[in-house]
Amino acid sequence: MRENHTSGLGLAMIGIAAVFLAGFFLLVVFGAQSYRGTVSGRGENMDTRALAAYLPTVVRGSDRAGAITLREDPALGDVLVIADGESGYATHLYRFDGVLMEDYARIGSELSPERAQRIAATGRFAVKLTEKLIVVETDAGRVLIHLRSGGEAA
Repeated sequence: MRENHTSGLGLAMIGIAAVFLAGFFLLVVFGAQSYRGTVSGRGENMDTRALAAYLPTVVRGSDRAGAITLREDPALGDVLVIADGESGYATHLYRFDGVLMEDYARIGSELSPERAQRIAATGRFAVKLTEKLIVVETDAGRVLIHLRSGGEAA
């Protein structure tokens, strides 16, 4: 009679294959988490850079003598007003509910955050004006904007 002999070699091969398969799945899971973190960090970095680049761009687009003023609003805080030539309208930049807003309205009119354009999330928006320099502080950092118009900020 022939005896059935089972070898431990087959079980060992199945065990090794299971270890390699588990290692592969762990590698995929950790790699996906690492990729997700990298993409999330990149998105936040791009938002920060966009906010820091937006401010000089909008100011330099209307850099004329007396076109840039700073207004204190009791509800909104600092409001940077950038006049649009002789039209009587201006771009108003301010922070509302943690978001930098751009409101294009008549100079001196009541601001309406409901109809304003959302620019970027920021917990801070502080503006200082000097004769030839605007200093804007946001979550993206401090942005220094030199007025090239040769005139003073009003």
